Amino acid sequence: MKNELDSKLLLRVFDKIRQHGDHMGEAYTLQGVKAYTDFDGYTVYLEDALVKLSFGFHNQYHFDYESSSHYEAFEKKLKSIDSAF
Repeated sequence: MKNELDSKLLLRVFDKIRQHGDHMGEAYTLQGVKAYTDFDGYTVYLEDALVKLSFGFHNQYHFDYESSSHYEAFEKKLKSIDSAF
């Protein structure tokens, strides 16, 4: 399955989680999605309990999940955060 999420959506959601989420250590959490960056800020991470997304330089991203239903639920969470705030 090829995952194609809009890079602007990912960055908007990351920003909204940082603005409206709960700050815990180096990460922010909102609606079950955790957002954080690597040490230099070039790679951002969005994850929930079942899916991990790394999004980096030149709009390259990588998903880690076990089933397509996990990915679909994660995508719905991202779109929900984007539309809610």
